[in-house]
Amino acid sequence: MERSRAELIGIYLNDHLAGATAGTALAQRAARGQEGADQTTLQRLAGEIDADRRTLLEIMALLGVPVRHYKTAAAWLGERAGRLKPNGRLRTRSPLSSLEELELLRLGVDGKAAGWRTLRELAARDPRLSVPWLDELLARARDQADQLEHLRVRAAAHLFGPDTEPDTRPETEPDTAPD
Repeated sequence: MERSRAELIGIYLNDHLAGATAGTALAQRAARGQEGADQTTLQRLAGEIDADRRTLLEIMALLGVPVRHYKTAAAWLGERAGRLKPNGRLRTRSPLSSLEELELLRLGVDGKAAGWRTLRELAARDPRLSVPWLDELLARARDQADQLEHLRVRAAAHLFGPDTEPDTRPETEPDTAPD
């Protein structure tokens, strides 16, 4: 059975809403796992990610797209279940937790930006959507991605940098075979 354009947009936006629901919960958890300036940055980003989720709900209402609560509930539960993955620790955070959370958040923000770009294309044919509004959301997503990448690189350097473990691999001689 062929689906109508409106049905496809509804499925698409509900899938993005599910991702935004999981992303909001992940951002809040990531912020709680940090300290100092990184925690402040992640708390601000978590607030922005939640605001973007609410904006998506506004857009869905503008387009007459009903919220499929089973999808958001499944995403919320999936984010919670993701916390149960084996990470070498039973009740505490793994040293990898922050890095993995930042990577997942970065992927989520990239997905959100793709959704805003798709809606921007739709806005060219649908007067209910505002191109400048979507451009603003895209700019915010780019800024969020840049900040998350900065935090991610710093977390990776801290985790795997020279202060963690010395390199115990044996040195090898360079290949000096004659030409």
